[in-house]
Amino acid sequence: MAPGIKNTKLIRSSPYIAGKWFESASKTTFKVTDPATDKTIAELPDQTPEEIDHAIKSAYEAFKTYKHTNVYDRAKWLKNLHSLMMENQDDLARIITWENGKCLTDALGEVKYAASYFEWFAEEAKRMYGHTIQPSVPSNKVITLKQPIGVVGLLCPFNFPSAMGTRKLAPALAAGCTAVLKPDGQTPLSSLAIAYLAEQAGFPAGTINVVLTSTKNTPMVGLKFCESPLIKKISFTGSTRVGKLLMKQSSSTLKKLSMELGGNAPIVVFDDADLDLAVSQAVASKFRSLGQTCVCANRIYVQSGIYDKFADQFAEKVKSFKIGNGFEEGVTHACLVNESLIEKVEQHAQDAIDKGATALVKGGRLPELGKHFYAPTVLRDVSIGSRVLKEETFGPLAALVKFDTKEEVLEQCNDTEFGLASYVFSENLGTIWYMSENIEAGMISVNTGLFTDASMPFGGVKESGFGREGSLYGIDDYTVIKSITLGNVYR
Repeated sequence: MAPGIKNTKLIRSSPYIAGKWFESASKTTFKVTDPATDKTIAELPDQTPEEIDHAIKSAYEAFKTYKHTNVYDRAKWLKNLHSLMMENQDDLARIITWENGKCLTDALGEVKYAASYFEWFAEEAKRMYGHTIQPSVPSNKVITLKQPIGVVGLLCPFNFPSAMGTRKLAPALAAGCTAVLKPDGQTPLSSLAIAYLAEQAGFPAGTINVVLTSTKNTPMVGLKFCESPLIKKISFTGSTRVGKLLMKQSSSTLKKLSMELGGNAPIVVFDDADLDLAVSQAVASKFRSLGQTCVCANRIYVQSGIYDKFADQFAEKVKSFKIGNGFEEGVTHACLVNESLIEKVEQHAQDAIDKGATALVKGGRLPELGKHFYAPTVLRDVSIGSRVLKEETFGPLAALVKFDTKEEVLEQCNDTEFGLASYVFSENLGTIWYMSENIEAGMISVNTGLFTDASMPFGGVKESGFGREGSLYGIDDYTVIKSITLGNVYR
């Protein structure tokens, strides 16, 4: 049991299908490990293809009635779920730290953020407005309705075990859709805990289903979702490579898709920026969850006039980190989820150094703490051809690059197939607007390194995906627009 868990009912060891904790017939299991200690914390059933079909069918049967539920009932259930998450926030945070490894303060912030989506969409459920339109024929009227699209398949990553699921579930449930959620095989416990709380919140049986498979068996679930005629929409957060595969596999059923894919976020710091603010916020963005976020800074461009001062202050802040087990008091940064992430950080760092970069903070593995612990690395004078500027690192490596003009840095910012988040630090409104309007990204954050919120539309452009999560637009991806023409109304 995770240290300090009070509500032990939150710890579940089986899938949740059709309103029941499902006894899987699978003869194989997979292990969930604590990345900080590498100890097994759960052993869960690796579900069969037939059981995935059963979950989809259960969601389909539930949709027949759930789509007709009163929006005020949906809003009530969503608010109940928000309240239950907040009542259990400490335990839910401990589950995140246990299975993901992030420090407890970050995990608690994630729980609050995750719960906020249920509160936000409890209100949006009542605001699925249509329109009345006057067509060219005066005696006809056109009315539009937004209706739930149907059963949705939700595919979630490991880095935010709670928030990635709630960000998808909340608008789906608000719109009147039912869902089959597949958490990452490395971090399934948070999704199961939310399913338990959803049951307590009053959601009808079959509305929310959580299926379980190992990481190795996840492609089977993705293919099932894509090829099932009963699932009408898929929402996926993960790599661009997998997003492209899902899009191809979905072509046979012409599903509606929303994709939040890879990022390569630049931070641009101009000479006139508030230096202390820019440094603190750049550090916060780059090293949130040790860089294991899709919107964290991957490239840090600093104008030549303040480059040296910025680099020195940035390095000093990073040196003050306390690395350790996420449950320990005072730890600011914990561990990475798996070995492959560390290997990628090492490859990117060595490539940049080979091309002329200098290490301001060497960083490296911390075997005395555990095999997934890695002290952050900070590099200055990274050359344009370096891999770290072209590929998403997804780990604790900060790459600093000097620039002279806004035209030059804009070209470098846009020299990527990705376009999720970007950051601009300046006190000049003209510079801010020029960069914000012209950077090819779905989200621009000005003078802050932390911007995500349930009220804002989250999503990217280019190969970072399409669709938006959160905000007043977030529910649209789970609806279809129906037009009704009333003819000859003046007869």
